[in-house]
Amino acid sequence: MTNSDQTYRRNLLQGMTYEVIPMKSVEKAIVDLPPGAKVSVTCSPVKGIDATMQLTERIRDLGHHPVPHIAARLVESQEHVQTIAKWLRTEEFGTLYLIGGDAPDPAGPYDEAFTFLRDLLDADPGLHTIGVGSYPDGHSLIDSNVLKDVLFKKQALLAEAGVQGYASTQMCFDPVTITNWLQAERDDGFTLAVQLGIPGVINQAKLLTMGVRLGIGASLRYLRKNKSSVSRMLAPGGYDPNQLLVPMSADLERLGVTGLHCFTFNQVENTRNWAEASIEDLS
Repeated sequence: MTNSDQTYRRNLLQGMTYEVIPMKSVEKAIVDLPPGAKVSVTCSPVKGIDATMQLTERIRDLGHHPVPHIAARLVESQEHVQTIAKWLRTEEFGTLYLIGGDAPDPAGPYDEAFTFLRDLLDADPGLHTIGVGSYPDGHSLIDSNVLKDVLFKKQALLAEAGVQGYASTQMCFDPVTITNWLQAERDDGFTLAVQLGIPGVINQAKLLTMGVRLGIGASLRYLRKNKSSVSRMLAPGGYDPNQLLVPMSADLERLGVTGLHCFTFNQVENTRNWAEASIEDLS
């Protein structure tokens, strides 16, 4: 690993985004955030879009830099799209992360993210940057060819609208799988910047407790889609995020990985301690 690779990884860690979930444990997570943190606020199928909006405003008012998630399957109507767009515009949240969502049944006309993205852009949300999901390890419910086609369609739609885009990768623990997937996408013309999704330092007992609090249905859907990820986090000894980052260090800059998106499961303190220790080691 070269000094340049180490410097690039250190810079990514210094600008890492901490993902938090609107639920009771978020209170401690907010306290544990580093000053002026980048924070991604999830859209829970249990709590809904309003909870994401409220938490996003609160985190902003505490001096952080939040990015709200909006799940298309929770959007109730085209009028709801207008409401969301007005909120984004009025509150001047220039960046949004858009997902399809895990709700078992759509609340309105959107069962996936692309059509909602199109209607949201037409509603003039005042956004300069929109993030979309991507799946290096595939998706248990969506064919890989469909995932690829939709990702490129989103890239084209964002370019047509003059909005900067990025793709945030869903949880995957295999650096080779991620590197090969991203190299293949780049070779095929994928140009969006990538935020690498990494799991934080997770207390296993707290992870299981959180699963119960999120709701049995939501937890079972997550487990079905992420069996290997959950198994790795619950394995003896747990998981160190450097097991993913270090093997990829030589490829991060070359492949256009411009940020880290950390799945903290609201366990910010452990993850912040790991990140700060890693930054110190790389310095």
